Amino acid sequence: MSQQQVEASADKPPTAEGATEPMPRSPREIRLVMIGLVVAMLLAMLDNLIVGTAMPTIVGDLGGAEHLSWVVTAYTLATAASTPIWGKLGDLYGRKGTFVTSIAIFLLGSALSGLSQSMTQLIAFRAVQGLGAGGLMVGVMSIMGALVPPRDRGKYQGMFAAVMALATIGGPLVGGFITDHLSWHWTFYINLPLGILALGFIVVTLKLPTVRSSAKIDYVGAILLTVGITSLVLITTWGGQQYAWGSKQILGLAALAVASLIAFCYVEQRVEEPMLPLGLFRNLNFAMVSLIGFIVGFAMFGAVTFLPLYQQTVQGASATNSGLLLMPMMFGMLVVSLVVGQVVTRTGKYRIFPIIGTLVMVGGSVLLSTLSTDTTRFTSSCYMVVLGAGMGFLMQITMLVAQNSVELKDMGVASSTATLFRTIGGSFGVALFGALFNNRVTETMKERLPNQASGAKGGGMSQASPEALRALPAPVQDAYHHAVSNGMHTVFLWGAVISVVAVAASLFLREVPLRGAGKPDEQSLEAAAV
Repeated sequence: MSQQQVEASADKPPTAEGATEPMPRSPREIRLVMIGLVVAMLLAMLDNLIVGTAMPTIVGDLGGAEHLSWVVTAYTLATAASTPIWGKLGDLYGRKGTFVTSIAIFLLGSALSGLSQSMTQLIAFRAVQGLGAGGLMVGVMSIMGALVPPRDRGKYQGMFAAVMALATIGGPLVGGFITDHLSWHWTFYINLPLGILALGFIVVTLKLPTVRSSAKIDYVGAILLTVGITSLVLITTWGGQQYAWGSKQILGLAALAVASLIAFCYVEQRVEEPMLPLGLFRNLNFAMVSLIGFIVGFAMFGAVTFLPLYQQTVQGASATNSGLLLMPMMFGMLVVSLVVGQVVTRTGKYRIFPIIGTLVMVGGSVLLSTLSTDTTRFTSSCYMVVLGAGMGFLMQITMLVAQNSVELKDMGVASSTATLFRTIGGSFGVALFGALFNNRVTETMKERLPNQASGAKGGGMSQASPEALRALPAPVQDAYHHAVSNGMHTVFLWGAVISVVAVAASLFLREVPLRGAGKPDEQSLEAAAV
């Protein structure tokens, strides 16, 4: 283990784990820091949603449509690969400094992306932006963990749920407004004033102990983990789209991912200061909430990807304000998250909420699997509220349990690991659900229009705009509406099956007292590791 000295720690009592309790903060001090954290999280979540709306205009201006997917992929890859590294750097060298650095890199990437003169430049600068983005979410969560005891954290988690809802709904709206009334360059420049505001609040108001470490960075582990994560993200991005699942490219990436992750596990057991201490997974609570977070990402990103497609094609909703289509789900998530946060703060009890949340998530997925061509918008909205409520029980609680399961010095690693599992889960969810959806659409089109060779274009039609679909003959439209409904049935039925795993995982969680709710004794902390 590394030798770390934490200045000004004399006035902070150690926990039974040997961690250090967050220093007492005044409500005003916490609120001021929260402004900077909330703005930083908004930056991280808004970017892809705003840029996605402007992509057709960007391609029209810069050309290079064949490289369009890399504008998103470069950002996603850089974000996922850098997430665990940012978490570890924060633990070793101080969370405030690494967080400020990640914001600065994100803003540099944003400015350069806005100045891009070619698609190649834009892809490269989006990767820079993604490197910074990897530290934004981790920084927010780890600073929150260092600033506020777990018992009191529920009071603030509603803010972050609100940011998620605001970003999902407002991102496409802002992106569309900027594209129509300004220029696509401002989809990147808009990050600059927000980022400077976040920097100002963090630099001026955030006071954390100075961390000094003599440990060496685990460069080998960082490289192996980066290769493994990159391979997994590329598999889920390219599989079934650019390359067939059984192609040599996908199989080669799968072999590279397995080899690099096995080598990573080998290295991590032998270095002084591992990039990701594998011993954390011996803590039962930490292992289970990591699995639950993976499945939450799986279900959430699948819903966000396919529900708007159903609403636009089958129910005839407008694509102009696509973010509004997800408002019922985000409303359910926001309300439940706010209520759960308050209850956890008052009672210090949390184990029941993951159990309820996973059960509700299964129920919401089952309800959404019944969507048909005759389902009304009101009914589908109610089903979305149920799924959102299930996620509301889980989104912040999983992070809370992960952070409460580790010592304060590992807060960054815990936060980055929870974020990474959710991100990878989302990537796998979109890939798997996409394959299931396209296969079911193609099969249904073959069944309903056997003499029109529609099977060949059934999957491709899912990429067409609602306007283009409405121009097709009525029989083709009717067949495609049924195909999409059948695809939704398959996607959410499998989502329900996979969510059952999260239910089982939640039952294994132990009710370990939250730090700040009186000091947990040594036996209660050890119970979580059994």
